[in-house]
Amino acid sequence: MCGPIACNDTTPQDHDAVEHLLDLSFGSDRHSKTSYRLREGNAAVPGLSLVVRDPGVGLSGTISFWPLAIGEKETPALLLGPLAVHPDRQGLGIGLLLMREGLARAKAQGHALVLLVGDEPYYARVGFARLPAGLIGLPGPVDPNRFLYLELKPGALDGVTGLAHAPLSAAFAVPHGAEAQEQHGKA
Repeated sequence: MCGPIACNDTTPQDHDAVEHLLDLSFGSDRHSKTSYRLREGNAAVPGLSLVVRDPGVGLSGTISFWPLAIGEKETPALLLGPLAVHPDRQGLGIGLLLMREGLARAKAQGHALVLLVGDEPYYARVGFARLPAGLIGLPGPVDPNRFLYLELKPGALDGVTGLAHAPLSAAFAVPHGAEAQEQHGKA
């Protein structure tokens, strides 16, 4: 539970509704963004993809976390996103509740560091701050004012430098949602 609003684990049946919500929130060109380079060929972390279902709207919110490795040391981290809330449900705290639940689960799983590209004033509400310039790069352009981090364990960012990328093991993982599509003959 995310408080009075129920957070649920994403199921394969949610795939099409999640994609529709993401298109509605970010546009169909969202796949061209740098953060999507980190999701290609990668699989969302089990237990960290959540949705909020609303009888009046259907899927009203979604969040996912993706595994990352940073630099030559392959320092593990998570990529938060996308986080989306249906336009008719914004301002009700759904996004904050999804983040708080997702971050609590990530911490319980033992994750130490979370990165994202987003609006600092919004994400600062749960503790994210601007990443110090030059520490971590992404596989494409990113506004440094929107490149944020959160330490789930104190000191998790200490000594971390280099390019963030999908872990090598992710190259062999089934992409997010592809497994469900294959089971339903859509792949």
